[in-house]
Amino acid sequence: MAGPFLIEALDYNHVRKGFFCGVEALDRYFLEQVSQDVRRRATVCYVALESATDKVAGYYTLAAGGIPLSDMPEPIIKRLPRYPSVPVARLGRLAVDLGYQGRRLGGALLWDAMSRASRSEMAVFALAVDAKDDQAEAFYRHHGFVGFGSAPRQLILPLDKDSGMR
Repeated sequence: MAGPFLIEALDYNHVRKGFFCGVEALDRYFLEQVSQDVRRRATVCYVALESATDKVAGYYTLAAGGIPLSDMPEPIIKRLPRYPSVPVARLGRLAVDLGYQGRRLGGALLWDAMSRASRSEMAVFALAVDAKDDQAEAFYRHHGFVGFGSAPRQLILPLDKDSGMR
């Protein structure tokens, strides 16, 4: 991503200490847990670095997943083969440091996640997320995600323009 931020995979050179988005669970995960999850190949983490300072301004995680076909919205089901599960990329967490909020970095991180999932060499039909709260749900819905399944705040964004959802 050109401009004031560079988005790249998290590695040991990135300084995570001092990251504060204001959501304790997201801050704690980034400081204490993400490296272990990456090492165990449970997730991959991408960070947005401020180009001028290399400070971590935001991050998101992606992991492979599946959604039961029966949980998908009807317009999507009509377009999919009748396999029991639909392959998705799961957006596990997305956070922007308080010092960088209000600069559309969250949207840029989401776009980067969609782009990486779309370019994946593995079949990925959609990007899925479980929104943590009303504010997160509004953010994802603003970017085109729709509800699926019976659990509240489960959202999906088909990556194929022919999905029938856009």
